[in-house]
Amino acid sequence: MPAHADDPETPVEDTLRAFDALVKEGKVRYIGASNFTAARLAEALAVSDRGGLARYVALQPHYNLMHRHDYEGALADLCVRESVACMPYFGLAKGFLTGKYRPDSTVDSARAAGARAYLDARGLRVLGVLDDIAAARHPAVAAVSLAWLRAQPAVVAPIATVVSPSQSSHIFAGLGRAFRSSWIT
Repeated sequence: MPAHADDPETPVEDTLRAFDALVKEGKVRYIGASNFTAARLAEALAVSDRGGLARYVALQPHYNLMHRHDYEGALADLCVRESVACMPYFGLAKGFLTGKYRPDSTVDSARAAGARAYLDARGLRVLGVLDDIAAARHPAVAAVSLAWLRAQPAVVAPIATVVSPSQSSHIFAGLGRAFRSSWIT
């Protein structure tokens, strides 16, 4: 059961005691945090350890090739040091890292506006590198993006949203090849 957003007004011990009760009652097995800062997650882990309370075992941050600043550094280091599994959401940057959003292209999608926010000089450079890797290795651009994400410290399961079975089979077929390739390290 994840805490989807930290509430800085609520003492972390209160939240952890509530989660601990749910774990002890058998209603949930493990707890996770989402969108926590490194300082707040470190505080929560320390409170859990001191009080013998259920401990966050997973973190769900916004993290991908286009949005790196919130996770990389102190938060990633904390996850590695404390063995907290990272399961980033928006692994494909709202669809941008699928490669289908390009200048002069129109994509009919509810996420198009969010994805197009990345369509700038930096985004085009990232897509260019992904295109080159995908062309050389033959996975889908999305698979290359997810393979990079999965190769990052503490990341155990990138979260990517698909809207059709064909999208998932296309991504996952390439993802297997991407994980077997040496370029992701």
